[in-house]
Amino acid sequence: MIRIGLMSDTHGVLPDQLFEYFQKVDEIWHAGDIGSVSVADSLESFKPFRAVYGNVDGNELRARYPLDLRFRVEDLAVWMTHIGGYPGKYAPSVAPRIRAQPPGLFISGHSHILKIIPDPALGLLHINPGACGNEGWHRARTLVRFSVEAGRVLNPEVIELPRNGPIQSR
Repeated sequence: MIRIGLMSDTHGVLPDQLFEYFQKVDEIWHAGDIGSVSVADSLESFKPFRAVYGNVDGNELRARYPLDLRFRVEDLAVWMTHIGGYPGKYAPSVAPRIRAQPPGLFISGHSHILKIIPDPALGLLHINPGACGNEGWHRARTLVRFSVEAGRVLNPEVIELPRNGPIQSR
């Protein structure tokens, strides 16, 4: 079993509480719009880190992380991208590829809208962790924690942070 801390749309800031909430995870995954190299460095130095770049990320982050990241963990096929849409409304760049080769877990960010929903047509689970930075119209900053074991996502947990709570510019 592996424990995951999932986040997106930090836009260059990290909630102070993130380090507390992700203390017991094994890996941190970031679904894009990291916003600064210093945020990526802080997360990489804290825990093993997987990320994709988002539309606000500059050349240095784009050189460091891919647009799409497909991998397997605990017998679960995972696909993470920043602009992916959601079941029934996948982004045009994603739709044909996800239908041709659906993962067990599809993760995207970008919308700043927290969603954890199944796609029964493709047999996958979609997670958008919302946004944990302060940029955007969202009222709460959110993170998601879950475990993966034997090809299944277990115990997804939403963590809601106050919209204007303490942050660290990194």
